[in-house]
Amino acid sequence: MPSLPRPDKPGPGQESVWDYPRPPRLERFQGLITVEFGGEVIATTDHGWRVLETSHPPTYYLPPTAFTAGVLRDAPGRSWCEWKGQARYFDLVAGGQVARKSAWSYPRPTPQFEPIADAIAVMAAAVDRCTVNGETVVAQPGGLYGGWITSGVVGPFKGGPGSLGW
Repeated sequence: MPSLPRPDKPGPGQESVWDYPRPPRLERFQGLITVEFGGEVIATTDHGWRVLETSHPPTYYLPPTAFTAGVLRDAPGRSWCEWKGQARYFDLVAGGQVARKSAWSYPRPTPQFEPIADAIAVMAAAVDRCTVNGETVVAQPGGLYGGWITSGVVGPFKGGPGSLGW
């Protein structure tokens, strides 16, 4: 069994992803969130939700009304999360570009995650830019998970090489 990494020590105003629970916790978020793709702002909202899971940076879920009309296109495929249930996927379409299967939602999530029914998360690595309160986020490493890294969280973060067993 691989050994767990040594958590980074959080500074003032920071959270350690190693203090997040498993199973994950859902919490309401109040603050400005934007998503840019194809040279356009395709989503903006002043509220959403964060899913917080051990070793993962927060995954932000935005209300469907945050997205500009026509930027979400149904994409094939489904996946299963042991905590949230069955996910559906969307392509993002803007400025003549398509980011395939780069957004997802849970139409009928498990009871613990009912507040995010139909809310939409975005893979930060698949778009031009995502921001939280004006800060450009860094995508969670590895391309599999959808967490957004800001200066408010410290890791190390699951997703990079050697982290599969965390």
